[in-house]
Amino acid sequence: MNAPPLSDRGPRRFGWPQRVFSQVLLMQLAIITGVTVLVTGLFLAPLSAQLDDEAMRRALAIAQSTAAQPGIAEDLRTTEPSALGPVQSAAEEIRRATGAEYVVVMDRRGVRWSHPEADRIGEVVSTDPSDALRGREVMEIDSGTLGRSARGKVPLRGPRDEVVGAVSVGIEYDSVRARLLGAIPGLLAYAGTALAVGALAAYLISRRLQRQTHDLAFSDISALLTEREAMLHSIREGVVALDGTGRIRLLNDEAQRLLGLGPEAAGRPLEEVLAPGRTVDVLAGRVVGDDLLAVQGSRVLLANRMETDDGGAVVTLRDRTELEHLGRELDSTTGLIDALRAQDHEHANRLHTLLGLLELEMHEDAMEFVTEVVGVHRATAEQVTEKVRDPLLAALLVGKATVAAERGVSLRLAPGTLLPDRVVDPRGLVTVVGNLVDNATDAAAGSQDARIEVGLRAEGRTVELRVRDSGPGIVPERYASIFTEGWSTKDLPAHGKRGLGLPLVRRLAERQGGSVTVSGADGGGAVFAVVLPEALGAASPTTGGEG
Repeated sequence: MNAPPLSDRGPRRFGWPQRVFSQVLLMQLAIITGVTVLVTGLFLAPLSAQLDDEAMRRALAIAQSTAAQPGIAEDLRTTEPSALGPVQSAAEEIRRATGAEYVVVMDRRGVRWSHPEADRIGEVVSTDPSDALRGREVMEIDSGTLGRSARGKVPLRGPRDEVVGAVSVGIEYDSVRARLLGAIPGLLAYAGTALAVGALAAYLISRRLQRQTHDLAFSDISALLTEREAMLHSIREGVVALDGTGRIRLLNDEAQRLLGLGPEAAGRPLEEVLAPGRTVDVLAGRVVGDDLLAVQGSRVLLANRMETDDGGAVVTLRDRTELEHLGRELDSTTGLIDALRAQDHEHANRLHTLLGLLELEMHEDAMEFVTEVVGVHRATAEQVTEKVRDPLLAALLVGKATVAAERGVSLRLAPGTLLPDRVVDPRGLVTVVGNLVDNATDAAAGSQDARIEVGLRAEGRTVELRVRDSGPGIVPERYASIFTEGWSTKDLPAHGKRGLGLPLVRRLAERQGGSVTVSGADGGGAVFAVVLPEALGAASPTTGGEG
């Protein structure tokens, strides 16, 4: 299916693009960018909290180590706070060794005994030390005289485990933030790489989508789908679409009618919804060619199959049932015309003979001649109607006998033939008998002592039909293939197709639960036997009485 020309899609509009390719690409890029930003944010948020916690725990560990120094608590009780005192010296040594921003030792009053800025020794601390002085360890982010820092505070205990002061250690918060900021470039590099890879993948996928959609807009695709649905369900040809595995993808209304399927057949394999046979072989591509014949039920179908790029196929079906009937009627009419033409010549000859007898005044001979000619035809009709009580079938056999006689073939009823007038489907039985007699006439014509024998017997509600001809017969290797659609040994007729009569006979027999077989006849020729259960209606009860 070709894309509509771009000039037919209206003027170009700015804003949101119309093509499927552009819309999908923009949506994918927006999704990839949003996901990248979200993941980056979700990673940075816990990283910041993790770095804060790490800094506070480090400050707490330094404070705990400082408080554990054995001489600090003793110096706190025995000396005065000063810039040169032992507490200040020990605290500054620890601060320089650990890289802390400050190490402050305070007494129970909150007075500093150590500080990085020596002039602040002896002053009260700027933040509340009450929790540490009550014996609890504290971790926090807070601001003091040296700015914002991550802090750890622990109690300072004396020899009898009494709280004599507290130790507060701070880690400069700018260093924590610097670590966070230092991690961002690497994180952004990873995020940017992921975004670039995602954008490239989105572009490649969109380009593939562009080729598959023929660069159509969503509105074009919607319009094409609507038009396709309207077209498929309005045309009078059946359309069956198959995928690469043989499953039915699409089945329009006409195909459902011709194949006798419902909408539920879509999505199922062919072999699951249709009985094995030529129809399935044609649809599946196991039989190749143009205008392939198939018989489905009582319908004659003409199928054409075209492969698709994805390994599937589209099959179109045309109903040739009526055309085939018309073609067969045309063949029969042509044969009847030939027979009538021959009868016309024969009738003229008989009239000339009768005229000659009358001119010679041989009146008795003329009467015997007329009686003999009329009696032969009357005897044939009376014999048929006496043994075949169904009027349609009797008329068919009388007509076929006349046509066969003009072709030099004798048609007679087999001994024991008797068919009551309670046929359930006279037209179906006429089709079966007519096809078999036509084939037998074609086979027997031109043979020595050409003849056809038709036998009809009723057993209960079952009809048994046997048609025997004196033709060349059929080799046993072809017994199965003669019932295949399109198989024939005859030349093409006027309507261009052959090989449908016997498949129709088999379909009609199987539809009534019966069967059709073929075998060789003694002395040459072929015998077709058809069994049709339930072909007759129930017999009417007979009633009697005295008069």
